[in-house]
Amino acid sequence: MISIQIEDTYTNVAVLGEFTLADMKELEEHALYQIRMHGNANLLLDLRDMLGYTLDVAWEELKFTRGHARDFGRVAVVTDNQWLAWIAWLESLFTDAEIEVFASYDDALAWVNGEGAGSGGTPSENA
Repeated sequence: MISIQIEDTYTNVAVLGEFTLADMKELEEHALYQIRMHGNANLLLDLRDMLGYTLDVAWEELKFTRGHARDFGRVAVVTDNQWLAWIAWLESLFTDAEIEVFASYDDALAWVNGEGAGSGGTPSENA
């Protein structure tokens, strides 16, 4: 299940429990809306309460990311899960977006709004 809120400069996404293909499709719709309205999309992904995801979600995310490699500005990922931090780092290889991993929601929020500096380290240093 996901909760999505569109803010002025970013889309706030919280994943709760299992991240499903239907959730991913909903996230894509909101991201595409932001891209149409602003020319690109900034995302704040709160994955602290995500329990897992299925292979079809991972595949869909990869296809969407590659198809919109230049359409994202900043993507802040909030997690303390080392595996998710490394996945975020790998995703950065397929997009022009700035992707940062944060342990603190407040730090991620500031960064996605352009108010704070990114951590600039590797996923193991950031999460």
